[in-house]
Amino acid sequence: MQVVNRVVKNTVILYARMAITVGFSLYSTRLILAALGAEDFGLFNLVGGAIAMLGFLNGSMAAATQRFISFSQGAGDFEKVKRIFNMSILLHTGVAILAVVLLEIVGYFFFSSVLNIPPNRIGVGKMLYHFIVASTFVSILAVPYEAVIIAHENMFFFAVISIVESILKLAIAISITYSLIDHLFLFGLLNAILTILLLIIRWLYCKKKYKECLINLKDNYDYNVLREISTFAAWSLLGVSSSMITNYGQGLVLNIFFGTLINAAIAIAGQLNGQISVFAFAFMRVVNPIIDKSEGAGTRANMLRTTMIASKMSFFILMVTTIPFYFLLPYILEVWLNKSIAFTILFCKLMIIRSLIEQLFIPLNSAIAAQGNIKQYNIINSILLIFPLLISYLLFKLGYPPYTLYVIFIFYTIVSSMFILYFAKKNCGLNIKKFIKDVIMRCVTTYLLIFCITYIPYFFINNNNLRLIGVVFTSLIMFFPMVYFWGLTKEERYLIKNISFKNKNQ
Repeated sequence: MQVVNRVVKNTVILYARMAITVGFSLYSTRLILAALGAEDFGLFNLVGGAIAMLGFLNGSMAAATQRFISFSQGAGDFEKVKRIFNMSILLHTGVAILAVVLLEIVGYFFFSSVLNIPPNRIGVGKMLYHFIVASTFVSILAVPYEAVIIAHENMFFFAVISIVESILKLAIAISITYSLIDHLFLFGLLNAILTILLLIIRWLYCKKKYKECLINLKDNYDYNVLREISTFAAWSLLGVSSSMITNYGQGLVLNIFFGTLINAAIAIAGQLNGQISVFAFAFMRVVNPIIDKSEGAGTRANMLRTTMIASKMSFFILMVTTIPFYFLLPYILEVWLNKSIAFTILFCKLMIIRSLIEQLFIPLNSAIAAQGNIKQYNIINSILLIFPLLISYLLFKLGYPPYTLYVIFIFYTIVSSMFILYFAKKNCGLNIKKFIKDVIMRCVTTYLLIFCITYIPYFFINNNNLRLIGVVFTSLIMFFPMVYFWGLTKEERYLIKNISFKNKNQ
């Protein structure tokens, strides 16, 4: 029960953080789009695709480091925690240097023969790319500190640093709006400076707060720990790197066939989809350390129980935000951006469908990672990731429209989910029948029922403002009873009642 209360507390903290940062982020995007224009905004998304790649890279590396720290905390081995932190610092420094070298080499070929950029913007595009490379280097160095914060489940500081970052990004958006300097150049420069500032804040905080964050490679050097982390990180990075390349490749392939304006649509759709998904991902940030600590303590049954509940709850959290957005996308984009870019709405709807499918299986990824045997899983996943881009490229050659790419990726997500189930059973002992019955079937049917009921006010109300109120009110009022009585099992309802009863008596 203590673990459940901790999850509830940390989830509330992160949701409060999201409520603040989402507003800042959406308004910042509006200002940036207005300041840069659709062409330069698309150029930033294309050249700055490394930033999105970096998000996946850093998130995965932080998760890998946090897995080892949480695992050792669950086993009660503090000395190993110190060695893990120091070895992760050594490892990430090497990765940061390697990333800079590779990105600069790749950048040369991209600008000389691959990217479709207007000639008058190539110079600025190259400077923007160098700023991104610098941001990449600094952000990778910050990964061990973020991993320690998450492993200690210190979601309050995590929320504070996120809010500070959002405020500063809004300040950057305002600055470029009124600057006489080239807006795209200044935008890249200020974002690089922000990355350095955030690293300094995390370093100072962790150095003061956590004893294991003192860098002493001489006393804490451990070849076996370094090899263990490196092996796990290498296989983890294989999967994540494939995902990064594929996600960046989506924009690249679309750019080759349809130009930079389509990249603006991708950027806006991705931004909106990311914002409505943050609540579900925030929940997983809270749950992941608990999954790792349960595995580290040798309680596999608790780990699997937590994973199944997390799959269901993260899906429901994403569901409650996506249903209203799905219906109201045209109205939201009009209010948010004051303009319409072709394919944005369709791209966003297809992204939402894919995100919902993925969300059911993300906690199973965490369980497989907690168990530690990820080599075969990441090899197969990396091979599978090749096919959607290859098929999309061939279909674009035949004249198919841009949205074809996202339809193909939905089919890929379904196939990939089957492999996740297989490895969760093979590595962790997951009961697939129970998962399908208690998680997938309950989640899908609950979603379809609420979606159909929410369609009623959308169909009958013509006024946009009244339609907004009707759709949001209907989806919310149906969410809680449908999830409680249909989405949850009898055991899960009993657990919620016990938590509520305990809180009333405290």
